[in-house]
Amino acid sequence: MKIFLICFSLLTIQAIFAQQETAKDTTKTTELNEVVVQSKKKSIEQKADRTIFDFSEQSHLNSGSVMEGLKKLPGLIVSDVAGMMYQGKQLEVFMDARPLNIYSNELTSYLESLPANSIEKVEIITQQGAEFPAISGGAIINIVTSKNAKKYLSATYSNGYSYTNYDKSRHRFNNSLLVNVKNKWFGWQVQLGQNFNQGYQRTNFQNESTVLSKNTTDRENRFYFFKTGLKFDLKKDRLLVNYDFTTSNNDALIDASGFGFATSDHSKNKLNRNDVALNYQKRFDDITKKLDFRFNVNSVANAFDLNNRISGNSVLDNGYDQLFYQFKTDYSQDLSFLEKTKFSTGVLADKLEFEAQSLDVINLDYQRTTLAAYSEFQSSYKKFDFILGGRLESYSIEGNTDVDKLIPFNQTRFFPNASIQYNIIPQVFVNANYNKKISLPNTSALNPNNTNYQNPNVSFFGNPNLEPTIFDNYELKISAFEYFFISYSRSDANNQVMNRIIADGDGAASISENIPQITIHNFNFGLPVPYMLFTKGLKEILKFDFNPDEINFLYLYVGHQKHNLPDVNGKGLWFFNAMSQMVLPSKIKFTANYNTSSTGGNYYYYENRVPFSQQFDVTFAKKFLDNNLSVSVYCNDIFNTNKQGFNALGTNLIYESKNDSRRVGISLNYKIPTKNKLAKEEGNILNNDKKEDQPAIGN
Repeated sequence: MKIFLICFSLLTIQAIFAQQETAKDTTKTTELNEVVVQSKKKSIEQKADRTIFDFSEQSHLNSGSVMEGLKKLPGLIVSDVAGMMYQGKQLEVFMDARPLNIYSNELTSYLESLPANSIEKVEIITQQGAEFPAISGGAIINIVTSKNAKKYLSATYSNGYSYTNYDKSRHRFNNSLLVNVKNKWFGWQVQLGQNFNQGYQRTNFQNESTVLSKNTTDRENRFYFFKTGLKFDLKKDRLLVNYDFTTSNNDALIDASGFGFATSDHSKNKLNRNDVALNYQKRFDDITKKLDFRFNVNSVANAFDLNNRISGNSVLDNGYDQLFYQFKTDYSQDLSFLEKTKFSTGVLADKLEFEAQSLDVINLDYQRTTLAAYSEFQSSYKKFDFILGGRLESYSIEGNTDVDKLIPFNQTRFFPNASIQYNIIPQVFVNANYNKKISLPNTSALNPNNTNYQNPNVSFFGNPNLEPTIFDNYELKISAFEYFFISYSRSDANNQVMNRIIADGDGAASISENIPQITIHNFNFGLPVPYMLFTKGLKEILKFDFNPDEINFLYLYVGHQKHNLPDVNGKGLWFFNAMSQMVLPSKIKFTANYNTSSTGGNYYYYENRVPFSQQFDVTFAKKFLDNNLSVSVYCNDIFNTNKQGFNALGTNLIYESKNDSRRVGISLNYKIPTKNKLAKEEGNILNNDKKEDQPAIGN
């Protein structure tokens, strides 16, 4: 507690001094506000509605896969049984501000295959305003891959290699190339790459006396991606054209045994994803007016086959085709009301078509149409900022299984949102927020076919008749200078869609169902502790003008989650993260990251027997060749402690899982030098407009 008070006092005193210096020369401040550019990226940015984590400059995040980097973010949890959550909120995954539209094991495989050094930053939006789709549910994670185009020609090459050694050595390597072209007519960006990934997993399903299933899986995943973007400058307007293509071809050899059976199987999973986006941005003489039109088409084709290696017989032959269309337009302008007011409005229309097949029989034909309109006001008055908005959405869901029609869902709902923020001093604020959201069942939960491994004692089922979830989200947050924050949030959900494990005869089954009501409480706390506090003392620290991203410090995160379910009398879980950065001689940056949690708490319908994601990672990084070459050497899960173990509540079943998480690797980024002295990145004018946070070519 003493350290907390000292650090918070330090931050407050620095802010007061900074405020006093600003008041001494208002003319200079005005000039800077007109031309300020972002010269140094921040590791973490705490904004009123989101937290932004920079991946491009943080070696401990960008050294492995995107999934490995995400697991190191404080407050983010990835679990086999519960999916992906941030500070207790279920995450809807976007990429470059567009929905990714893949879920479950396909999403996990995608993020494990995408190299972390191919992305720029990750935005986690926990307080979505009216301009965000109401179907985003609890929160949005936006993975930004695009980087600013440079004038003339520039290129960056990235490479990574890592290996594990459990029963045998397994290897991963990736290569990617990013090319930027910028002139006075257009900007062009191409990013392409590949990933080869060998992996190991051991899973157990058992009850108190019998092992139902014990599986050992040996995987080989091949992943290729191609992303391109064009930006045309048309006087004040601009046209953005994006095309993304990814394909994966995954093989797995599974040896399984359990009560009454033993088998050896081979699974094959192929997935192709195409995404096209057109965005026309209309600008006016009044620079506060903005009008955007966007059209997006996204298609996913998946095939999953499972064959017995002993008999050669086919066990599963499942697949699906998914097509998603979306059109939206947004308009905003400033108004003469209070000190500063911004008005935003827009409309959206999208359609999702999903068709699932099993042995060439179509057993789910699902269509969903959404129409939406929103308006929102953002105002400032003295030290207060206000946001008030509302979104009207209409849904039409229909379809057929191979035996019956789905229960139709036709509904129109209004989703309000409101936020008030009190700015104590610059960069120190208190924020209170409320929003109502909805989460429509994703296609993975609806799919009646198994796209996971199954054997005689373990099965996986989707549920085509799942109903949407309605959320009421409340949050109170105090933030200071990006790095310190304390928050409490509560989510009340009706008809929460949840995966759970149930007893199925003499075996186990993983199913999806609606939970009538659930309340999730979250407490989160983050605090930076500069090491110079212990060596220099508070008085000496106040004399320094330092960048917190370039000093030795310890960042502490503590979170507490409690899930209140109507038929479960469980307890909450504590989550802990500690990240230490030290700058060693020769400017070598050393980063250590440790995650763990308490045990015995309920996480929905699971009680954890071992800590969540408990592991200790270290990274050494250094830049060479005028900072054009960045090299990182890392070791994840040094003590091999990362595993999962759950009691399935309401049953006597136990689920255990262990991956090859102890991994040693090397990663490099090389910005290929250009001989043209005029080559430079475009400046980013600092702007608090949330829509301006989206990437220039990738949005």
